Amino acid sequence: MKIAVDLHIHSALSPCADDDMTPNNIVNMAMLKKLDAISVTDHNSCDNVESILRVADSKLIVVPGMEVQTREEVHLLCYFTDIDRLWDFGELIRSKLPDITNVPEIFGNQLIMDQKDRIIGQKKELLISSVDLSLEEILDEVNKREGALVPAHIDRPSHSVISQLGFMPESLRHGLVEISRHDNQYTSMFPAEKVLYSSDAHYLWEILERVSFLEVDRLSIPDLICTLARKNDK
Repeated sequence: MKIAVDLHIHSALSPCADDDMTPNNIVNMAMLKKLDAISVTDHNSCDNVESILRVADSKLIVVPGMEVQTREEVHLLCYFTDIDRLWDFGELIRSKLPDITNVPEIFGNQLIMDQKDRIIGQKKELLISSVDLSLEEILDEVNKREGALVPAHIDRPSHSVISQLGFMPESLRHGLVEISRHDNQYTSMFPAEKVLYSSDAHYLWEILERVSFLEVDRLSIPDLICTLARKNDK
């Protein structure tokens, strides 16, 4: 089964995202664009994912996820089969964030919202910091929770595995990698990897149309995780 996805979307919890990226706005825009599955992957936090899951209910598949910035300043997309595993992972990430307080006037708001888009809190820790965990440590923690890890926007000049390390680690080979633009040089540079195209949306209008597809056995979160995880033949 081929399904249309956008698995890299930021909510208003991410300081760099627009305050209009609320649970209902995100879900409704994804449905308007006729996507089959999305993931809201905020920076180093997952406080809005449960509200988005409640809004989506049975209308849209929402893969619990997070975008983590490693000690090397590499961005990694981390996906899980259920909210409990994501919360557990999120507690680890929170404990590894540096003690830096967000300044909304400089970095932007970090809004926690309920399923009716009401602001119920603000994250105090600056979420666009590097956590005190390496890329390999993050991969290990995701694997412990039977999740899937995808290197984010490897075609960008900053915060990608290529820009920060200069190469693709063997532990990340033969799996999925994310690019932010269709048909660029990175598609041919890594023929052993499967390419996931995502929006990295910070504004509602940036959420993808039906242009990025994944093959799954069934339209379910476990099947999506199996597709996203590095379980491909080498």
